[in-house]
Amino acid sequence: MSRIFHELLATDRVLRVFSVSRIVHPVVFDVFGMAGGFDGLWIDQEHGGMTVPQIRDAAAFARANGLGTIVRMAPTGYSQVTQNLEAGADGVMAARLNSAAEAEEFVAWCKFAPRGDRGLNSSGFDARYTFDPLGEFTQNANRENFVAIQIETLGALAEVDGIAAIDGVDMLFLGPADMSQALGIIGQVDHEKVWEAIDRISAACTKYGKTWGTVPAGPDYAQRCVIKGCRMLTLANETLALRQGVEALKRGYAAFF
Repeated sequence: MSRIFHELLATDRVLRVFSVSRIVHPVVFDVFGMAGGFDGLWIDQEHGGMTVPQIRDAAAFARANGLGTIVRMAPTGYSQVTQNLEAGADGVMAARLNSAAEAEEFVAWCKFAPRGDRGLNSSGFDARYTFDPLGEFTQNANRENFVAIQIETLGALAEVDGIAAIDGVDMLFLGPADMSQALGIIGQVDHEKVWEAIDRISAACTKYGKTWGTVPAGPDYAQRCVIKGCRMLTLANETLALRQGVEALKRGYAAFF
């Protein structure tokens, strides 16, 4: 298991990551890796519906490029959490939670006893395919697996202090688009109501010694988030990079379009 997120967040670095949700192909990971400057990515299983074999492949492609991986997933069952971790992801991120109680349940799915009740199986990548003794494996997993909780519903926002206080939660992650929807200002991610939500998330993280991340709506937005304590910026996904590349190509050849 990689501790890349834990190790980088222990420094003063702001992590620069991207996400992948539609195109799970080694070329995508190689291009981002060769471009340089990225610390890792999150694999969007929530929207992309990736299978466990796809998660396994994505984690391997990322490792080959020195990139850490988190799987963003719907928190619908303990088995999906352990399957993603056994596939080789460095951590998981729960989407669309509504309470601290739900966040605690998710953390319990991620951790072995005594912290949680994750199902124990050592045949996956995270136990080095049975090479690690069970005692060593479970201790390492509890220490090294990265757990993030998205704050993107009114319920999660109302209980953000309780979520940040949970032992085993490493990061809170603001979903600006969903938060704008929850606040009744859909699409207005720069609205003052969203910034008020950000301030509440930042204050909770400061209070309990946690970090937070987000998807910024541009460089100025990112800088404002960093000033407010954001430590992980998701700067692109593979479809956005592809679209912007095509648009840049068309601008370069504007005379022919």
